[in-house]
Amino acid sequence: MSGPSIDGQAPEWAPDSWRSKPIKQCPEYPDKAALAKSVLALNRLPPIVHPREIVQLKQHLRDVAQGKAFLLQGGDCAELFDYCEQNAIESKIKLLLQMSLVLVWGANKRVVRIGRMAGQYAKPRSSPMETVNGRQLPSFRGDILNGFHPDERELDPDRLVRAYHHSSATLNYIRAALASGIADLDKPLDWGLGHVRDPVLKAKYEKAVNFLKDMRSFMHTIGAESDKFHTVDLFTSHEGLLLEYEQPLTRLLDDPTSPASRPKKTYYNTSAHFLWIGDRTRQLDHAHVEYFRGIANPLGVKVGPTTPTSDLLALLRTLNPSREPGKITLITRYGADKVASLLPAHIRAVEDSEYARTVVWQCDPMHGNTQSVSGGIKTRRFSDIFSELQQTLRIHKEQGSYLGGVHLELTGDAVTECLGGSEGLDEDDLSTNYTSFCDPRLNEKQALELAFLIADHYRSEREEELA
Repeated sequence: MSGPSIDGQAPEWAPDSWRSKPIKQCPEYPDKAALAKSVLALNRLPPIVHPREIVQLKQHLRDVAQGKAFLLQGGDCAELFDYCEQNAIESKIKLLLQMSLVLVWGANKRVVRIGRMAGQYAKPRSSPMETVNGRQLPSFRGDILNGFHPDERELDPDRLVRAYHHSSATLNYIRAALASGIADLDKPLDWGLGHVRDPVLKAKYEKAVNFLKDMRSFMHTIGAESDKFHTVDLFTSHEGLLLEYEQPLTRLLDDPTSPASRPKKTYYNTSAHFLWIGDRTRQLDHAHVEYFRGIANPLGVKVGPTTPTSDLLALLRTLNPSREPGKITLITRYGADKVASLLPAHIRAVEDSEYARTVVWQCDPMHGNTQSVSGGIKTRRFSDIFSELQQTLRIHKEQGSYLGGVHLELTGDAVTECLGGSEGLDEDDLSTNYTSFCDPRLNEKQALELAFLIADHYRSEREEELA
């Protein structure tokens, strides 16, 4: 079954039952009347995504869980409303397409694409206050809650409705761009390589492009044309942190998977295709798990150094009691120095249970490797990101499990936020183009380097099997 329905699967659940549970990372709006007005407005607005799209993604993720496809998920750490413009949206689409091409070439598998886009406006914070230019201010929690400017730090319920409209506009342009041929696989070089100047990286990318061209030429020769060569699916996702926003966009809708003779209604979160529970809010008896157990969307759960092995099965049994393949994505994020000691036990706990081959294992090599350098600037070392991903690939191979995806914070812009990579960015380079208002992101070149790491890993595996 895809989720609780009105025919009795979980009658004790309701979209607001989370309110009876303890909650973390939940801001207290001082103006309750203004909050109620914004929530009422959200209740009246149409869904951002359709249940049929959600079901389609679930089918793709089932293939990922079974080793038949690979999941690429990426985008901004925290979207800003200002990112809702053509160039910013297109640059991320093109980067995800470039990485997809590399992964198809290397892994010889279909790639499922999910953007951290069209809704990633809320961010958890470790402290409610922060110091800005010697001044104590409420922490910036993302554009859906407050503004980055010091004069905009008070919680503003109107931002809930603004987040809805910016999400809708972003997704509208994503759909329009894809329908207009931006993803046409006849012309992958037209996607451009932005600021990438590295000749080795360019040569590797062109090799992947030439492979694709040869494949296309063969398919055309034998008359096996497909619309899939001219467009792709790109789904949206965000951390389901702010339940005051998620609840009014949770709708009881016709379940596309039910037969016409026995129609059924199911609760879907219509703010995005895919949502995840963060490392700070995955407590079994708290509000976020309570909310997420009742919706039919595919879900992610961040798994880190503080995740007890025993919690994994309890979370799976709560969020996916019917053991639906692909319903849950476990997003591991330990840090390069901890992955070898923690990941094997987590894999064994799941793969030796009734949930074997039902989950998508996804590596997030970003969040466990954040550090501060001189001046308090947050950054990540590409070598640490590379190391965690490399170790994760090796460990899954040793354990007989399948690393089904990667989860990256990235941008198509030429930012200088992560140290290292083939560009050799150092601390002095960070100020060149550091534009993130939250966590540091990979630029296009660094993101492509990681895509080639994964591609090379799977190509080497295939060569070993053929040897």
